[in-house]
Amino acid sequence: MNTPMDLPIDAAREFWRGVLAAGGLTTIPRWAQESGPGLSEHAVTLSGELVARLRERATESGAPLSSVLLAAHAKVLAALAGERDVVTGYVASPGGRPVPCRLTTEPDSWRTLVKEAHWVESELLPYQHFPVDDLRRELGLAEAPFEVVFDPTGGPGDLPEDTVLRVSAAEGHDGQLTLRLSYRREVLDAEAAARIAGYHLTALTLIAADPGADHTAADLLAGDELAFQLDGLAGPDRELPDCRPHELFEQRVAAHPDRVAAVHAGREWTYRELNSRANQLAQALLSRGLRREGVVAVVTERNLDWMAAVLAVFKAGGVYLPIEPHFPSDRIATTLRRAGCQLVL
Repeated sequence: MNTPMDLPIDAAREFWRGVLAAGGLTTIPRWAQESGPGLSEHAVTLSGELVARLRERATESGAPLSSVLLAAHAKVLAALAGERDVVTGYVASPGGRPVPCRLTTEPDSWRTLVKEAHWVESELLPYQHFPVDDLRRELGLAEAPFEVVFDPTGGPGDLPEDTVLRVSAAEGHDGQLTLRLSYRREVLDAEAAARIAGYHLTALTLIAADPGADHTAADLLAGDELAFQLDGLAGPDRELPDCRPHELFEQRVAAHPDRVAAVHAGREWTYRELNSRANQLAQALLSRGLRREGVVAVVTERNLDWMAAVLAVFKAGGVYLPIEPHFPSDRIATTLRRAGCQLVL
């Protein structure tokens, strides 16, 4: 392995320029039920038996254990972000500053995912000491390249201002491995951090059990979480009317046109006002060529205008595609492209 002194500075500069120019900030869900300032920590310990099996899998793939851990982290990050390609901060040496690490989860088996992670590590390590932050400023890049950091060295490290989660792995004298999650409480709460730690543990367990299995078919959710999402959030069984949502709304408009339909941030609309605005938007969509079941993206905060937009899409016969406005622009563009979306509100 070449050292930083062996490599031309121009090669390192071009390498990081390519990484930074690709963009693609990976954001994770804001899962804090009761957000507040400060940091917290959650830890989960892998048994010595599991760590031994993971080392065997690493050897079989011609990779270090860090590549196995990085592959599992990439899988979890991709699941959280809903993307195949992700960017995480990566700590290459104990106490080192994290650098951007771009990974793809497109390979279909856990084994190829580990090999992909190993290749990315091998490409990155020779350039780990290059001043990436200085290059960012020189290129005029204001957005941080990552908000999650992965540290396979297990060394101590703080949580930089733009980082919301740090996942580190530290091996004990008894052969066990501890995953430690440091997180901002305004983004994640203790329950969410425990779930994310569980996702990492599940991914590593699946790699150890059958590295040749298709990772895209893997479910990282624990049984109780899956049951809660399928059943606990479903609500009681009830007979549904033979009407579409906007038709039910129009029945309310006809029955109580002047009653208040919605209130938000000091504004309120009656059923008549909300229906009128939805009708105007629906006509605008149709006049711009919206066809039946055409996809319409709605990129806005959850406010009164959002309600009118969703009703308008239904009234015009379209398919509603919700997009959070705080998502990075390239992620929004990718979502629109994959959905074949041509109209955006």
